[in-house]
Amino acid sequence: MLKVENIEVYYGAIHAIKGVSFEVKAGEVVTLIGANGAGKTTIMHTTSGIIKPQTGTITFDGKDITYTRAHTIVEMGMAQVPEGRRVFAKMSVKENLEMGAYSRKDKGSLEADYDMVYERFPRLKERRKQLAGTMSGGEQQMLAIARALMSKPKLLLLDEPSMGLAPILVDEVFNIIKDINKDGTTILLVEQNAHKALSIADHAYVLETGKVVLAGEAKKLLNDDAVKKAYLG
Repeated sequence: MLKVENIEVYYGAIHAIKGVSFEVKAGEVVTLIGANGAGKTTIMHTTSGIIKPQTGTITFDGKDITYTRAHTIVEMGMAQVPEGRRVFAKMSVKENLEMGAYSRKDKGSLEADYDMVYERFPRLKERRKQLAGTMSGGEQQMLAIARALMSKPKLLLLDEPSMGLAPILVDEVFNIIKDINKDGTTILLVEQNAHKALSIADHAYVLETGKVVLAGEAKKLLNDDAVKKAYLG
């Protein structure tokens, strides 16, 4: 579904991403793990069209999207849940969900999708008229995921979904990610909580200073001594 080949990204003179390649097959959960500053978010932004690579190619669903605009990529079926949630603080929960569906052509089926989202996230139904900025971090994370789902993505990009959440909420968010995948959405997950990410993923790529230094089946990497030492404590 997604193939990233040899991308190079610079911020001015800083060489942020150095020849990174990875792929995500339909139906999989693939995770990118690594320390702060490894380049995980830059890769996400490059994949979703927010940043353009200097070299390399990105293919989504058989089409070259390397220089496609971000909003067109959303219309093609890729949605990103950004790091730090980025909900529209002064809009209600319902209005945030409407923003997620802005690119949809099938407006007639929106009501069924609101019901689907509310079923998956009952707290959002309770708070649908509440301003997003007044909700807790965990509720905002659920809203950010729900907002992305309203675009009906084939591929969902999740950037640090557990960041800043209490451990009990981290478990809840990862259970939601598993359920979304079971329902047929392919997932690319960037996460600092390497143990959690590897425990739900099919394949994983380990990043260090803008390069992939290790790749393989997630379960094998979970038991890899080098990964354990560097990321799992």
